Amino acid sequence: MKAKKSETERLSDLSRVSDEGEIYQPPAWAGETGTPSMSVYLKRWKYSVEDPEGFWGELARELVWEKKYEKVLEWNRPHARWFVGGKLNASVQCLDKHLNTPVAEKTALVWIGEPGEKKTLSYRDLYTLVNKLASGLKKLGVKRGDRVAIYMPMLPELPIACLACARIGAIHSVVFAGFAPQSLRDRIDDCGASVVITSDGGWRRGSKMLVKDIVDSAVDGSQTITNVVVVKRGGDVFSHEMKQGRDVYYENLVADGDEFVAPEPMDSEDPLFILYTSGTTGKPKGIFHTHAGYLLGTLVSSREVFDLRDNDIFWCTADIGWITGHSYVIYGPMQNGATQIMYEGAPNYPNPDRFWEIVEQEKVTIFYTAPTAIRAFMSWGDKWIKPRDLSSLRLLGTVGEPINPEVWRWYHKTIGAERCPIVDTWWQTETGSISITPLPGSTPTKPGSATLPFYGIDAVVLDESGAELSEGGGLLAIRKPWPAMMRGIWGDEQRYIDTYWSRWEGKYYFAGDAAYRDKDGYFWIVGRVDDVVNVSGHRIGTAELESAFIEHEAVIEAAVVGVPHKIKGEGLVGFVSLREGEQHTEELAEELREWIAKKIGKFARPERVMFVDDLPKTRSGKIIRRLLRNIATGRELGDVTTLADASTLEKLRQQYQEE
Repeated sequence: MKAKKSETERLSDLSRVSDEGEIYQPPAWAGETGTPSMSVYLKRWKYSVEDPEGFWGELARELVWEKKYEKVLEWNRPHARWFVGGKLNASVQCLDKHLNTPVAEKTALVWIGEPGEKKTLSYRDLYTLVNKLASGLKKLGVKRGDRVAIYMPMLPELPIACLACARIGAIHSVVFAGFAPQSLRDRIDDCGASVVITSDGGWRRGSKMLVKDIVDSAVDGSQTITNVVVVKRGGDVFSHEMKQGRDVYYENLVADGDEFVAPEPMDSEDPLFILYTSGTTGKPKGIFHTHAGYLLGTLVSSREVFDLRDNDIFWCTADIGWITGHSYVIYGPMQNGATQIMYEGAPNYPNPDRFWEIVEQEKVTIFYTAPTAIRAFMSWGDKWIKPRDLSSLRLLGTVGEPINPEVWRWYHKTIGAERCPIVDTWWQTETGSISITPLPGSTPTKPGSATLPFYGIDAVVLDESGAELSEGGGLLAIRKPWPAMMRGIWGDEQRYIDTYWSRWEGKYYFAGDAAYRDKDGYFWIVGRVDDVVNVSGHRIGTAELESAFIEHEAVIEAAVVGVPHKIKGEGLVGFVSLREGEQHTEELAEELREWIAKKIGKFARPERVMFVDDLPKTRSGKIIRRLLRNIATGRELGDVTTLADASTLEKLRQQYQEE
């Protein structure tokens, strides 16, 4: 009888051969710059999960400690404390540590405004501005432990504000500058913020955003807000009012600020920031992360996942209002002394080649974006890409949702010229840093698979009973604590336990995602558990169905939801956006129904295919399937505050009822 291969042997074999779908080997430069081989990755990963204290204790030497920690980890399930007793400061990790090195004069941010302005800031420039704002906030009475809400577009003052809060020990809570006043007010009230930092306005697709007006509506009558700090985006372009005694201009605050503010020594487990994310209930969850573990997780993952080098130009297109912007615009890259692009506007203004114009002009080497954006690039057509010189790119990344194989291949071929590895990263607001991902120098990749766990992530797939599956589909979970993990939900300890630790007797962190592992041990993220439908006893992820739709040459984007069915239990409705030039016909709808039956199985043939011009999405670009499900079943729509464009939803409902 043939001996069963160990996990290590099975994964190592991938560097040679596999018949589990397409395999893309690491790039030619792998190994030339110190990137680990597959065998080295496997050895390090095994060390990281079998001896997390040893592994992370060694890496923690890279942090600048005001006081050395006494113990690496205390694990009292479901609560982890990392680097117990240590003291440090996040702004020191991102700025001060670079001052006596060549990084001090290196470009930290290249900021590009939508109208075309450009501003370049070195690490020394950022250091000075952060100190000046920290000084100004202290003069406003902000102190250690106070909460500061930040609500502004992608301006340089946004990361400066976060780091200034961190410097004085205040807890920042960034709210995406697109939320309605009530949503902003709810978050301010929940965390008890005393100050809001905002701007008078911003630009989006050529239109003015009157940001200060939204803040005024949100804080009117607030019992906690004492001051509103206002950045002037562009002279007197954006009309706004200033309330005497409450409002102060950012420019005046930093002009009078000190050039050095002693960084507050923060305990390793003191909260660094609160970031609100959606939940199954209407109330957003205030996820909070602490200093040391989060900083180490983002430091190491930025360097390893993106293979950061001294001469890289890194562009993460995420807004800082989301966790990706926190971890991979501010804390991760800046700890590594990276040069970054920060862009204010939309990817298709004034033309659909705006991103590629920036890549060409700024010689971007690493590009990290969302599948939603990639699908949009596809729909606009290659004609906007081919004239641009993208030869500076050497690594591509995706984040935010599963990427279907067809889009992955397009990204690899059209943007990466079949030479750039793709790091398809799975992680969450709750995990803090990248959790499942290829490493560009070591991991053979498969289109659509996030591949293997990052260091310290002991990921498993479980069945409903909690049995671990070495192969097959189930629920994604993490067995052991990791440094960047969330520490709780602000002000709601029980919700934290119920949401993430109530399954399987609290032995695992429940990610809320369905996933499966193939015979090579690779992880494939199916989607949220509530995005899994059960048709005639067949459990199938909507992401898989949507990927099948997109493989059809006429389709650019799709969303699938389950609806009640008398015989099948659940039937399927597909909401489909077509490529430019394609016609909405009954013949095409029937063709797509048969296409799904052929690709997935007859049981998965949709009951209905509805053509739409746009799908309801959050402001970060994620499709809100819950709302589509409510339309298809005739229910009340519920909370629509996270929608980027509420008018889309009403059009869809009318169209669905009329057809």
